[in-house]
Amino acid sequence: MTDAILHFTEELMSSWWIYTALFGFAALDGFFPAIPSETLVITAGVFAATGEPNLYGVIAIAALGAFVGDHVSYYLGRGAGGRLLDRLEPGTKRHKMSVWARTALAERGGLVLVVARYVPGGRTAVTLTMGAVRYPARNFSLFAGLAAASWGLYCTLVGYIGGKAFEDNPLKGVVLGIGLALTVTLIVELVRHQRRKRHLPEPQVEPESALSKAGER
Repeated sequence: MTDAILHFTEELMSSWWIYTALFGFAALDGFFPAIPSETLVITAGVFAATGEPNLYGVIAIAALGAFVGDHVSYYLGRGAGGRLLDRLEPGTKRHKMSVWARTALAERGGLVLVVARYVPGGRTAVTLTMGAVRYPARNFSLFAGLAAASWGLYCTLVGYIGGKAFEDNPLKGVVLGIGLALTVTLIVELVRHQRRKRHLPEPQVEPESALSKAGER
């Protein structure tokens, strides 16, 4: 079974169709997060260590697809994103991510789009929000280009490292590459969680409570 999977994957990676798949997955992931674009780019990076597909081609096509997908999400936000975000039910994961996107955008501006690449669900939330608040399209394109290029380079090189480490067994290289990507995502999430905890306001003691405690003493 493993040999069959490896043979099929090698055939796919040596075909020009892989570039079409990379572009399509990266673009769709911009507004449909269930698409495993990162996994496909990492896998292509692993096999790029053997010469096929082309390393630079993978980076460029993945980045271009991500750039296009971000713009689709941005313009969806400009159209109906505001109403969609307002209808999110408080307490849900999507609502929390929307609140984070708004806050991060207010604090960091367009650079938040680069950070959002490494936050699960963050990319779509940020691009929709930037469209909904009418963030200038020219500035959005600038930061979307930076984010897409960094993401394409990062995912491909993570896979390439795995491929070089296991040149005789690409499937192990894929596992290593995905593991490295998950580790980076986990670190980003832990840092974000710690920063959020530090910025939470201190609980205030109600005057009545303070007086009642004093009376008990």
